[in-house]
Amino acid sequence: MRCPYCKQLDSRVIDSRAADDGNSIRRRRECTACGRRFTTYEVVEKMPLMVIKNDGRRVVFDHDKLLNGLIRSCDKRDIHVERVVALADEIERELRNTMEREVTTKAIGEMVMEKLKNFDEVAYIRFASVYRKFADISVFKEELEELLRSRADKG
Repeated sequence: MRCPYCKQLDSRVIDSRAADDGNSIRRRRECTACGRRFTTYEVVEKMPLMVIKNDGRRVVFDHDKLLNGLIRSCDKRDIHVERVVALADEIERELRNTMEREVTTKAIGEMVMEKLKNFDEVAYIRFASVYRKFADISVFKEELEELLRSRADKG
């Protein structure tokens, strides 16, 4: 690591500790040439996750877009925003853990639907109504009946 003061390449690590909730490492260093101390941060480099849209376009995954969709689905529900943020983080983490560099909007939508089904049933129905583009009340009714059947199977 190059010293920011004398530009010497050699330094030694004095102290290391986790920072940013374990997402980075803070290192306290000392230059072997001038003896001055400085701090560096080491983070894992995230590879971009590309989303394949329905029309074939590819765009960079946008965590905020996912979070905003979840927030809209949970609007006026008694759900703390921290839980919604944690759900968005969990979905993104699972998408990145597949080690695929590209994911379809369909795969993201289905994952969100599955997570919301167990998270909050009203939020699930709200998201499903937009995601599945319910054409009329009969399609909406079918989705509700499916939700009730899955609930009965669990309980």
